[in-house]
Amino acid sequence: MAIFSIRNNHRRRYVILFLSLACFIIYRHFRGPTGKIKINRSMGLRVNSSQFTLGGKPFRILGGSLHYFRLPRAYWMDRMVKMKACGLNTLTVDVPWSLHQPEKGELRFQGGLDIESFLHLAAEVGLWVILRPGPYIGSDLDLGGLPSWLLRDREMKLRTTYPGFIAAVNMYFDKLIPKMVPFQFKKGGPIIAVQVENKYGSHARDGNYMSFIKEALQERGISEVLLTSDDHEGLKYGGVQGALRTLNLQKMNHDDIKYLETVQPNSPVLVMELWTGRSDGWGGLHHSLPAEDLVAVVREILRRGMSINLYMFHGGTNFGFMNGALANPSYKALVTSYDYDAPLSEAGDYTPKYHLLRDLLSNFNGEILSEMPGLRWKEEYETAILFQHLSLWDALPYTHEPFKSQFPVNMENLPVNNGNGQAYGYTLYETTIIRGGSLKSGRNIQDRALVFVNQSYIGIFHHKNVELAVPDGKEKRTLSLLVENCGRVHYGKDMDNQRKGIVGNILLNHTPLRDFTIYSLDMTTDFIDSLYRAPWKSVPNKPSFPGFFQGRLFVNGYPSDTFMKLPGWSKGVVFINGQNMGRYWDAGPQQALFLPGPFLNSGMNQVIVFEEAEGDFKIQFEDSPDLGMTVDI
Repeated sequence: MAIFSIRNNHRRRYVILFLSLACFIIYRHFRGPTGKIKINRSMGLRVNSSQFTLGGKPFRILGGSLHYFRLPRAYWMDRMVKMKACGLNTLTVDVPWSLHQPEKGELRFQGGLDIESFLHLAAEVGLWVILRPGPYIGSDLDLGGLPSWLLRDREMKLRTTYPGFIAAVNMYFDKLIPKMVPFQFKKGGPIIAVQVENKYGSHARDGNYMSFIKEALQERGISEVLLTSDDHEGLKYGGVQGALRTLNLQKMNHDDIKYLETVQPNSPVLVMELWTGRSDGWGGLHHSLPAEDLVAVVREILRRGMSINLYMFHGGTNFGFMNGALANPSYKALVTSYDYDAPLSEAGDYTPKYHLLRDLLSNFNGEILSEMPGLRWKEEYETAILFQHLSLWDALPYTHEPFKSQFPVNMENLPVNNGNGQAYGYTLYETTIIRGGSLKSGRNIQDRALVFVNQSYIGIFHHKNVELAVPDGKEKRTLSLLVENCGRVHYGKDMDNQRKGIVGNILLNHTPLRDFTIYSLDMTTDFIDSLYRAPWKSVPNKPSFPGFFQGRLFVNGYPSDTFMKLPGWSKGVVFINGQNMGRYWDAGPQQALFLPGPFLNSGMNQVIVFEEAEGDFKIQFEDSPDLGMTVDI
């Protein structure tokens, strides 16, 4: 009897264990990101007269924007969990065409561009997703996220039904959208809405364009609710039949809400972009929106029963040369940091905005939020001494094969990168002159050029300086113009004119210069790797500029985040282990570049700096950011 009793007890335990496991599997299979065990997947996000419903139940979008391409892949989960812990239920993500398809042909979805893994993580964390696949996304990116090879076509009309643009969009969507379709809500995924283009009302050049983009999405399998996004001025012209219009703003303006309700009556209101701060431009100040001002707007939006998306919840970093530029009132390139004064800082730290929003949303949701994850350690590493030097002129034989042309050729039309032209970086133009005099750019330098005669610096061209004096001389001399693409304009009606390099005639004494030798210096990882074969030398007392400087950073143990400061340097680019970390410039406001721990190795790390004009040959590593002098928005 005792044996029989023991066996019965074991049997009961096994049954209980089996039932528990079965319940867990069922729970994992049927629960959505809302944490509900059951949700009606046949009824996606729907637009009723005054509110959204999801799965047939009332739903309020509490969203935040997060860009996978502006932070290391290793930090995706960390930023999402912090978003969830703040009380948000939806992640809004933009897809940058320019990064996924830098050349015509195959798209890139590996490593930090693996958007499918990003969406899987969002679902795992419990966040719904609003997808913004473009093709134009804005997002303060170079050319608004459009690939620069589009501009090889001299007749190109971006964001229209111009055949060349439409063909390129179709090629892109044919690869991207099928990857997104399985992630839609009705197919068991986290995507509850898809945005059609972005802020088209401010552009509005083609009455057929938005319909084409909408149909292009739907024909490839997008079946969730569609959205458009515009500010007040763009609401009238930015919409498309069958898509919900949404509003962008920073401060509550009752006229904006009233106008949206007039243009689109009997619909819920979604503030698609509530700007939590602003991007910064070189030569300006760091912009800050007081936390109390932001929270007051969020509180009023919630009080009115509206939905919201915070742009940005976490900004990140413009690694490499991905930053955009402003056109008005005058050209201004954006800085490397995309901190944006967002609730989560560039390095993923909590800010006063985060804490105030979390308190507000916790009370609004009427529930206890998940715990806030711990913060990552920031390290103040020992100063790196850059002890090797390579002049730009000595580096030229190890870069792309030079191209000879009677006329100057803009970056995008150079015969490099498999016929796709040069997207970013610098281009060197050299020609022979036999006299001095007045050198005029006629605004044909885009965006900035250091000018040399026989490798001796004589001056600079930029948007506000279009004339230089060339010293007299009767012998043949080499005139060199090192032109930098500082960032293409990302917004407005000037985007068709964003070709970079030398885009027209440069005049010496009113005579156009001819017969150029052109070097593409795109500063990619392959470009930096090619310099390993070059004749690096110990840094001399007076090194030549522009030039490359190389040193090492030693990391003891597991790598931590840090911030690089270059107080004795002028303007250039920093590479860590061959990866382009972005630009620095003593024009400010940004004084330190964020260096995430995942980009470092335990032990020795290679550091290379390309400097245009002067340097003190060392880099400091600090444990806190320095975004420069601040001004309130």
